[in-house]
Amino acid sequence: MIELAKISTMPPPAVDEETIKEQTEQWVEAIGDLQEILYAQKKYSLLVIFQGMDGSGKDGAVKKVFKECHPNGLSVYSFKKPTEQEFAHDFLWRVHQRVPEKGMIQIFNRSHYEDILIQRVHGWIDDERVANRMRAINAFEHLLQSENNTLILKFFLHISYEQQEQELLERQHEKDKFWKHNDNDWKERQHWPEYRRCYEYAIHHSEIPWVIVPVDKRWYRDYIVARTLLETLRSLPLEYPPLITSK
Repeated sequence: MIELAKISTMPPPAVDEETIKEQTEQWVEAIGDLQEILYAQKKYSLLVIFQGMDGSGKDGAVKKVFKECHPNGLSVYSFKKPTEQEFAHDFLWRVHQRVPEKGMIQIFNRSHYEDILIQRVHGWIDDERVANRMRAINAFEHLLQSENNTLILKFFLHISYEQQEQELLERQHEKDKFWKHNDNDWKERQHWPEYRRCYEYAIHHSEIPWVIVPVDKRWYRDYIVARTLLETLRSLPLEYPPLITSK
């Protein structure tokens, strides 16, 4: 079983910040170029999942890494508390409606994993139901890959307890971050050990692996996410479609 407490939230000590930032910018441009071909070809799609504690930088990762992507081929969705209609269906019903069509990159800023995280932390579902949902999630993700040529990337943004406090305080004291402040984030912080345990369960039992991203230094977060995304796009046989003329 993975132990997040034993995994650093900081970059390796030997890496150079300026070098990393320069490399990341090059990769971000290359991602934009490949995303255009992905969108034009309409043969493959990509689902990118970001999960992490409040303040771990999900919004920032989207903003930095995907900034060169054309908006026509990119969509971002954040799963909030289910509506009354969504509660009336199985927990994956609302998720299936948001998966990417061919040619698209769909980003989940929080995802279907919330249904085995926050609900488990607060005791709204028991361990048996968690296990059933985990099996359903694995089957759902395999369905997307096998039936729709959808590649799935899952990033756990790994932040330290101390850094999270700093991030939440900035939302209270820096004007450009006021809009991110939510009193409930401090309440959820009180459940830090329980969230860690639930994240460890989700990561350990996922059949499609997670990338654990150290995020105490945001520039290193962007580097890891960009590198993984670019490697994935380069692994696809992407090419512009041929010219089709009417006879």
